[in-house]
Amino acid sequence: MIGAGFGGIAMAHRLKQEGTRTFVLLERANDVGGTWRDNSYPGCACDVPSHLYSLSFALNPNWSRTYSPQPEIWAYLKDVVRKEGLLGHVRFGREVQEAAWDDEAKRWRITTSKGTTVAKAIVSAAGPLTEPKLPDIPGLADFEGTLFHSARWKHDHDLTGERVAVVGTGASAIQLIPAIQPQVGELHVFQRTAAWVLPRTDRPITPVERFIYRRVPGAQRQMRRAVYWGREAAALPLRYPFLTSVIAALGRLHLRAQVRDPELRRKLTPTFKPGCKRLLLSNTYLRSLDRPNVEVINQGLAEVRGKTLVAADGTERDVDTIILGTGFEVTDVPIAHHIRGKDGRLLSEHWAGGMEAHRSTSVVGFPNLFFILGPNAGLGHTSVVYMAEAQAHYALQVLQHMDAEGADAVEPRPDAQRAWTDDVQRRCEHTVWLKGGCASWYIDPGSGKVTTLWPDQTFRFREQLSRAIPEELELTAGTQTAPEPAVASV
Repeated sequence: MIGAGFGGIAMAHRLKQEGTRTFVLLERANDVGGTWRDNSYPGCACDVPSHLYSLSFALNPNWSRTYSPQPEIWAYLKDVVRKEGLLGHVRFGREVQEAAWDDEAKRWRITTSKGTTVAKAIVSAAGPLTEPKLPDIPGLADFEGTLFHSARWKHDHDLTGERVAVVGTGASAIQLIPAIQPQVGELHVFQRTAAWVLPRTDRPITPVERFIYRRVPGAQRQMRRAVYWGREAAALPLRYPFLTSVIAALGRLHLRAQVRDPELRRKLTPTFKPGCKRLLLSNTYLRSLDRPNVEVINQGLAEVRGKTLVAADGTERDVDTIILGTGFEVTDVPIAHHIRGKDGRLLSEHWAGGMEAHRSTSVVGFPNLFFILGPNAGLGHTSVVYMAEAQAHYALQVLQHMDAEGADAVEPRPDAQRAWTDDVQRRCEHTVWLKGGCASWYIDPGSGKVTTLWPDQTFRFREQLSRAIPEELELTAGTQTAPEPAVASV
């Protein structure tokens, strides 16, 4: 496995459950946790309820709030790895530099930052929110103050009294802005597009509730089930945009209740249908913008000159620190630039016209390679952990089918991958992501297709990945006896 976040841990658990001993998680950092290790900015928390944003085999009765803060999620993942006995399978400080398929040996040859190894199969759980997306703004790299991305927070940099610019108003920015607003001298928020912000039903989980979850069998699982179905209902307006009027009305009421200034409310009123971009949940973000030390610039950042920031309308602001809340490389997955298939070409070259994968998990021309949270496995309404576990189960089903048939390699048939991809895109046609009147990171900029999100209910995704279908798979026997994966040498 590549990556020791939620996806890698889910896959490792399934392998261990089935009695597989020879597996490793290659982790480039020095600790597990993935995005919940890397994103440690002030105010960082999950926007999916705690009971659902957890692994089904490791429910946590001790969450402190209905929406978990980042330190708790990171601690939870470290605890799961320890309790499940997975730590001995993790190899820290191993960044995958290249993985190349050896078609003669029917093995992957993997080069890491600390040596090489051979593996029968690879599961990429690198995740879509791993590599910060840096905007191409003239002069940004030469900024004379302090510059960092929200996912690479400089905890040793004191913002007290500083003139700070935050570029971007997405899911990370709406959490960090209220956290730093009381501390900074001036806060300039560069907003290209106003987002829909809805109330966040966050509250402390009481000691009595935690006691019940610990002592009453099934209580927390019933709560998880209730949260799950509530979230599935929230997917309906995304699939049927005519239902978004109720969400829009709630969003406008929330904005009016939080912001007194009519001109600021105008700046913060979205011009597209809710759900076209990610719906944001916050009880503090909008209010924090209506403060004397905050300015919302309803223009993109066009240029940086020394310490001067030039907005698209030509106006200028001098700042000491720039914080980039500009998201991640989602449609151009970084790991795809390091994986070579049967024809020697990089996966990124195969995906030049947009990412696609059979059942969002495997790719034609790349045998014994599986993705957790791959193309069209992301979500805009509920927990991606649910999807990750479904894909881990499916990957294991395919590997077991390959072993049962005595084959050394398995990949999807081209017609099966095409049928799956075409069906997914047909489901996307009338969703709010394409009909909502916005441009978002959900859509591949080259093809114009939705390549990141699953356009249906998650239980349907799980149903379709519940078993491997032999007719969809192409099996190949090796031409020579291949060595066992040298996992111990990694």
